[in-house]
Amino acid sequence: MSIAAKADPAIPAGSATGLSERRPLGDRTFQIVALGSGLLVLVILVLIAVSTSQQASLWFSTYGWKVFTNDWDPAANHFGALAFIYGTLVTSVIAIIMAVPVSVGIALLLTQVVPYRWSRPIVYVIDLLAVVPSVVWGLWGILVFAPWLNHIYANIGSAVKGIPILGNLFGPPTSGASFFTAGVILAFMITPIVTSLSREVIATVPAIDIEGAYALGATRLEMIRGAVWPHSQGGIVGSVLLGLGRAMGETIAAALVIGSSAQITSHLFAPGDSMPAVIANQFGEASGVFRSALIGLGVLLFAITIIINLIARGIVDRSARRKRGA
Repeated sequence: MSIAAKADPAIPAGSATGLSERRPLGDRTFQIVALGSGLLVLVILVLIAVSTSQQASLWFSTYGWKVFTNDWDPAANHFGALAFIYGTLVTSVIAIIMAVPVSVGIALLLTQVVPYRWSRPIVYVIDLLAVVPSVVWGLWGILVFAPWLNHIYANIGSAVKGIPILGNLFGPPTSGASFFTAGVILAFMITPIVTSLSREVIATVPAIDIEGAYALGATRLEMIRGAVWPHSQGGIVGSVLLGLGRAMGETIAAALVIGSSAQITSHLFAPGDSMPAVIANQFGEASGVFRSALIGLGVLLFAITIIINLIARGIVDRSARRKRGA
């Protein structure tokens, strides 16, 4: 019987079956190292969650659901964290609203509009901004930016005074350190990160898709909507999530410009506080339940970040399924 007769017609020539049976040692080693690295990350995350939860258990067991109340007074042994959760979410939302459109717009500008010889210097500047230490942003914010913004806040507060909704959001400021100032500083900090990652993702769009869209008579905007966005949507969402995680976890810059006032208010120009900021400001003098409460704030921040990532990933997956179905 010939060799051709022995071949199974159901298995295509050059299939991976034969290769998998005699994979080189280097391939197997790489697979083991890659799998071990991925599992190591998961193990580290689990250990972090377990150890911090154990150290925060005193706070959770003592106060129960009262940890979600707006009552933080260490002198009276009251440790309700709602004001800090509110401050973290408000400043992060402000940062995302301001940073994402600018970041994606710059990424599209650098990849689809500006010639390569002009885009490279801009890319270098953006990459340099991404590595500026947070304490530098915080010092610049509290010494230079906040005093300058205070005059703008005063003008805005006078202009919207008496208007039902805007008057509550942008009333007369008490100082330059506020929710809004912290959100703007965080937007400055995450814009280079979101821009760099979005640019790298958009640059992977196949040139044949872009050229095909133009060949069909699409405008630049239609090409971006039809060819660039579907291909890079998941990566851009990932970059936004990374920026959101940076905004929610930022400590020093937020602690310097947010005002350190544990309150819940709709007034965005009022001082507030966030979970990372209060941990940085008060951890050095904490002990007992106070220390457990501050560690518990870190656990809550960790849980909130995971929940937001899961929700965003679910939205992206559902969108991808809809497009495949269409």
